[in-house]
Amino acid sequence: MNKIEFFFDCSSPWTYLAFHGFQQIIKNNDNIEIEWKPILVGGVFNSVNQDIYETRKNPNPLKFKYSRKDLRDWSKFYNITINWPDLFPLNAVNVMRGVIVADKYNKLVSFSYSCFEMYWSKGIDISDLDILSEIAVTNGIDKDIFINDIKTKFIKDQLRKNTENLMERGGFGSPTIFINDNDMYFGNDRLQLVKEKISGNF
Repeated sequence: MNKIEFFFDCSSPWTYLAFHGFQQIIKNNDNIEIEWKPILVGGVFNSVNQDIYETRKNPNPLKFKYSRKDLRDWSKFYNITINWPDLFPLNAVNVMRGVIVADKYNKLVSFSYSCFEMYWSKGIDISDLDILSEIAVTNGIDKDIFINDIKTKFIKDQLRKNTENLMERGGFGSPTIFINDNDMYFGNDRLQLVKEKISGNF
């Protein structure tokens, strides 16, 4: 049995791709135990990867052009729509707290998918609590319960703990996957390695 931890933040387009691709890997696989770990990737950047802010501010034109092509290629490969939103970067604090709330009601995957799609496909500001609560209702979570839960100390602490745990183990961004505690893989383009590893071929 392989233990897999998937650390993620919905504000990343590469995480959207990886989240989708990961579902295909784990589908009908009974030899894995999955732990979803919502994080605040902005907190990670602030602590261990501040260079990303300079890269965003002054991108290399050639790398920037290619990265957008790469994003289009991967979205086509997975058959999902990604349209770069006007609001970027996104303050994902409420979003990722909401994902943890959704996990309480066994709705993490569907809620996360909805957040990814609303933001990365439709360009909707999912940091708005009213929008988030609508997403919750769409996924079968009571609106009042969701709004109450997202403000609780337990949910806030869990997001902080997940984020700190990632950094303590050498993580620096989203998505990050750990297999059996200490075998780390970063990024959408490492999914094939993850697949081979949990299949026993690597």
